[in-house]
Amino acid sequence: MILCNRWFCVESGNADNHTVLLIHGFPSQAYSYRKVLPVLSKNYHAIAFDWLGFGFSEKPQPGYGFDYTLDEYVASLESFVNEIANDKVSLVVQGYFSPVVVKYASKHKDKLKDLILLNPPLTAKHANLPSTLSIFSNFLLGEIFSQDPLRASDKALTSCGPYQMKEDDAMVYRSPYLSSGSSGFALTAISKGMKKQLKQYVEEMRTILMDKSWKIPTTVCWGQRDRWLNNDGVEDFCNDSNHELIELPMAGHHVQEDSGEELGKVISEIFRKRRLIG
Repeated sequence: MILCNRWFCVESGNADNHTVLLIHGFPSQAYSYRKVLPVLSKNYHAIAFDWLGFGFSEKPQPGYGFDYTLDEYVASLESFVNEIANDKVSLVVQGYFSPVVVKYASKHKDKLKDLILLNPPLTAKHANLPSTLSIFSNFLLGEIFSQDPLRASDKALTSCGPYQMKEDDAMVYRSPYLSSGSSGFALTAISKGMKKQLKQYVEEMRTILMDKSWKIPTTVCWGQRDRWLNNDGVEDFCNDSNHELIELPMAGHHVQEDSGEELGKVISEIFRKRRLIG
C-alpha cells in the first residue's frame, strides 16, 4: 500500500483556507519551495511534499510494493491527495513530474480547482531526459553516480539554469544521499522509469491539455533560462490549447529555486484573478 510508506511534507498557512499542493520535479525536494511557501501561506493552506524516493520521504526497495514507474506515481498522488484534502485543491508542479500530475488530473477533475505547470516538458523534443539525468539509468555508471551526492544533487540542480547553490542549501539536498544508499538506488530506479515512460506520458499530456473538454484553468509558467528544455514551441502550444503562458526571464528549469518569491507572487496573482472571474 502506497500510504503505508512515510511521506515528508512541509505545511504552511491556515488549514481552513484553500489548499495548494506544491509538487517538486525530477530531481528535487519539497525544500525547493522554501521561498514560495511564505508568500502563499498568507492567503492559502500551502503544502509541499517529497515524492516517494526523494528527499526525506521513504524510499521503498523496488520489487516490494513500489517500483518507481510513472503509473505508480500517478496512483501515489491520488492516495496522497485523498488523504490530505476533502475539498478541491490547486496543484503546482515543476518539470518532469508535470506529465504525471496532468494524468492524475485528467482522472480526477472533480478534485482540482487550478493547475499551474512550471517548465513542463511540452513538446516532442522535451520527451527525452537530459544527459545529466539519463546517466543515472545507465546499467554500469548509474549506480555509481547515483551514490555521489555532488553528482546526484548539486550537479543535477545547477546544470539546468542559473541557480547558484549556497552551501547550507546544498547540505539539505545532499543529506539523503549522505545518510543512506537507498536514495541513490531510488534515483536509479526513478531514472529508469522516466526513461522508459516519459515519451508516452508527454504525448498523453499534450493530448489531455489540447482537448477541448479540458476545463481546469491551466497556466504554464516558463523560466526562460532553462538549459534542459528549449522554449521553442511552448508559446505555440499555449496559444493552440488556450492556456495562459507567463514567462520569467531570470529563472531556469527549477523556477522555484531561481525566482521563489517572484513565483509565489505570480501564483497568488493567478489565483486572485481566477477567483474574481469565477
